[in-house]
Amino acid sequence: MDARLILALWFLLLPLSALAFEHQAWDALLKKHVVLLDGGKASQLRYAGMAQDRPALRSYLEQLSKARQEEFDGWSRQEQMAFLINAYNAFTVEKILARYPDLRSIWDFGKLFGNPFKDEFFVLLGRRRSLDWIEHEKLRKGYREPRIHYAVNCAAVGCPMLREEAYAASRLEAQLDEQARRFLSDRARNRMRQGRLEVSKIFDWFREDFEPREAYFARYADVLADAPSEQGMIRSKSVPLRFLDYDWSLNDAPK
Repeated sequence: MDARLILALWFLLLPLSALAFEHQAWDALLKKHVVLLDGGKASQLRYAGMAQDRPALRSYLEQLSKARQEEFDGWSRQEQMAFLINAYNAFTVEKILARYPDLRSIWDFGKLFGNPFKDEFFVLLGRRRSLDWIEHEKLRKGYREPRIHYAVNCAAVGCPMLREEAYAASRLEAQLDEQARRFLSDRARNRMRQGRLEVSKIFDWFREDFEPREAYFARYADVLADAPSEQGMIRSKSVPLRFLDYDWSLNDAPK
């Protein structure tokens, strides 16, 4: 039998659980509507443009919701993580569009009632889910990878940037590393000032994910500070910390 025919038959007989999820539709939307700022260290999203392309977004979300738990279980670690991160970001955009342009922050949905992170407003892996479930129950508990904090985007200015492309299993390691270096080099959110290391509130809220924090920051001294003397202070693991206020205003690009 012809080798190409054998290969084709093999793909047809391959269990569905072994097939990775494709994120091209989300990738196209991000490339079209994400606006990079400050040399790629931050970004904004054209929500007005996303609203016009909402049918394409909803089609992608419907495909996400069709993925079954048994399929997910058959994917590699990188495929699972890319799926969950993309799902978090895409469903967050859909949440914002539900009230856009009549909101200035994701917290306009409510903090006690209508909490946008605890609201189970979508289906994923066979059940109603929330954004908190993806981030805390799946990503943080399941993979123990602190760089996920630089990948999931909560639609706020203070949050690590929404990446201008979808996460892909084949490039996930490089994408996460770039996201880390982009965020930590953004002087609006992480910087040395008057002998102190001023960092995002993320490092306070999720302290356990970055412990020991001093050693963690020492690894990124070259992007956290510009001056060699300040980089040396960070590498010494003795520099005092200050946590910056978090900007929850919507990361909307000007129309």
